[in-house]
Amino acid sequence: MSVLTFKQGIHPEYHKELTREKPLKKAGRPEEVVIPLQQHIGAPLDPLVQKGDHVKQGQKIGDTDSFVAAPVHASVSGTVKGIQKMLTPSGQKTESIIIEADDEDEIDDSLKPDKDIDKLTSKEIIDTVREAGIVGLGGAMFPTHVKLSVPEDKDVEYFVLNGIECEPFLNVDNRMMIERPSDIISGMKLMMKAADVKKGVIGIENNKPKAISKMKQAVEKEENIEIKVFETKYPQGGEKMLIKALLDREVPEGGLPLDVGVIVNNITTAVAVFEAITEGKPLIERTITITGEGISEPTNLYYRIGTKVKNLINDAGGFKGTPGKIVLGGPMTGAAQHSTEVTTVKGTSGIIVLHKESVKKFDPKPCIRCARCVDSCPMYLLPLKLSDLSQYERYDELDNYNVQSCIECGSCSYICPADRPLLDYIRIGKMEDMKLKKSSQ
Repeated sequence: MSVLTFKQGIHPEYHKELTREKPLKKAGRPEEVVIPLQQHIGAPLDPLVQKGDHVKQGQKIGDTDSFVAAPVHASVSGTVKGIQKMLTPSGQKTESIIIEADDEDEIDDSLKPDKDIDKLTSKEIIDTVREAGIVGLGGAMFPTHVKLSVPEDKDVEYFVLNGIECEPFLNVDNRMMIERPSDIISGMKLMMKAADVKKGVIGIENNKPKAISKMKQAVEKEENIEIKVFETKYPQGGEKMLIKALLDREVPEGGLPLDVGVIVNNITTAVAVFEAITEGKPLIERTITITGEGISEPTNLYYRIGTKVKNLINDAGGFKGTPGKIVLGGPMTGAAQHSTEVTTVKGTSGIIVLHKESVKKFDPKPCIRCARCVDSCPMYLLPLKLSDLSQYERYDELDNYNVQSCIECGSCSYICPADRPLLDYIRIGKMEDMKLKKSSQ
């Protein structure tokens, strides 16, 4: 089988061996969960409960009338302790519902299916996905029902399921493909039916041989779904890189995969859709890799959304040595945390703990004009130029260099021999560029 890839990119140290062979297991039930009302790209939610209310596991507790939004549900049964702003992985405090768990785990079954799955219409599948609060579980947290609601003027040819998982350290999608291949295919077929797409492709990097073997077996009898193997390279899992490598189609600047006839979704998202449609289970649980040299027992877990980071670290045996840095998500695109009291959200797929002595303190040096950042950028941008313009607050010039096309993969910062924080400045520049555009409208 030929191996696909895109031009540019980098090859970081992956460290996936720490948890590659660790089967998924259940995390302990938290005594308290914190459910933020903003866990998706889109409009914030309004609380549907108030302090003192009793809630069931799976009960919807936050929603809005906005189309681009995904409701949230209680991941435990118990009592609402309060609604207040709490710290989230983004570093911001977000209005959140705090629930004190009881011992009952009483389940709300309002989403339980009441008809044969094969008889479900496209609209019924999309409505259930929306009510289940499912978002992209690869990290972006874009509402899945919005992706599946294809506009009338768009013609979608391919549904691509992303099993690349190119972020170092993480193994949740890999373990899903090894342990639950049939559920993945069932969820994928439901999404294909919802979006009325006939051709399905599952992309997997060649550093996941067991997953490739399991998924090939799962699609043996599927006439319209095939497995494609990709080179291990970062950021191969980015939507635009994946589509380019697979179909040689380029998503236009400011556009979406829909513009080139493609829908891309994540492996773990497919399982969430399967569970919502077949069991009536909303998105109250997901998988996570807890790993790094600073973790006693690196592991892969199913955990209840809203669990605090400290609880999950304890489930992995606690710290090993003195922690120097805790990152939520992957090391390339994740965010370092200053407290283990932070709550997890739907997009939290990893906790990485590094030893204090191994954490590098950056001392940026002058640029040597080596152009490594240019050679590695998967979007063919000029990272150094964008970074310099932002650093010196020349925000009005950023649009001339397509700053909004940056996918914030971090390849430029990783590859820079002068340790320049290129992505940090580019992120600031993107925000300032958007402010300028809005002010001129």
